[in-house]
Amino acid sequence: MRIGIIEDDRLLNQALEIALRDAGYDTVCARTKKEALSKFDGKEDLLLIDIGLPDGDGVRMYQQLRRESEELQKRSTPAVFLTARDEERDMLTAFDVGAEDYVVKPFSMKVLLKRIEVVLRRNSEGSILVCRDLELYPGRKQVLLGGNEISLTAKEYRLLEYFMRNQGQVLTMDNLLQAVWGLDGEFVSENTVSVTIRRLRKKIEPDMSRPVYIRNVFGLGYRMGE
Repeated sequence: MRIGIIEDDRLLNQALEIALRDAGYDTVCARTKKEALSKFDGKEDLLLIDIGLPDGDGVRMYQQLRRESEELQKRSTPAVFLTARDEERDMLTAFDVGAEDYVVKPFSMKVLLKRIEVVLRRNSEGSILVCRDLELYPGRKQVLLGGNEISLTAKEYRLLEYFMRNQGQVLTMDNLLQAVWGLDGEFVSENTVSVTIRRLRKKIEPDMSRPVYIRNVFGLGYRMGE
């Protein structure tokens, strides 16, 4: 998952980037409207936008991005707005242009990450995740391998969905514990993660000795896809 950050405060921009990367997201950062418009290519899964940018209004910038997406017949990227102004007028304006959520500074990074998770989940409902012969249907919690349904436990399913939503990225043990086990991850050992991955591999890999779906990245973690 790729998240675009548009925040003019240098320290907050860096803090957001670190928190999001630690949570397993890829990031693209900008500090001005001009920089954002030149950097972002529409492939972002979500945008975090500061309303008060030094060279323009974040809401109007998002309106421009949505218009460009419509002209190119592409999907509009969902946005969560960040602002220090806790005013009803700003909130209504942001929602009028399609905001998914609105967060007032200062905010808890854990709360922001949870809001991001909710927005991404809401926008992906009904979509199909595909990797080679694997198809995952989030809306009905179904997994097909070569057209045949396979039975997974709840943890195996959540693990596979997390891998498929983050194809190509190296996922660490901490990423997996936080995403799949959540708060319980504090009491779960890394061996439990390894065992769950091994069980999942038995169900999806054509050859356990030469995995093609979930691969080890030595010293770092795991990666699905190329």
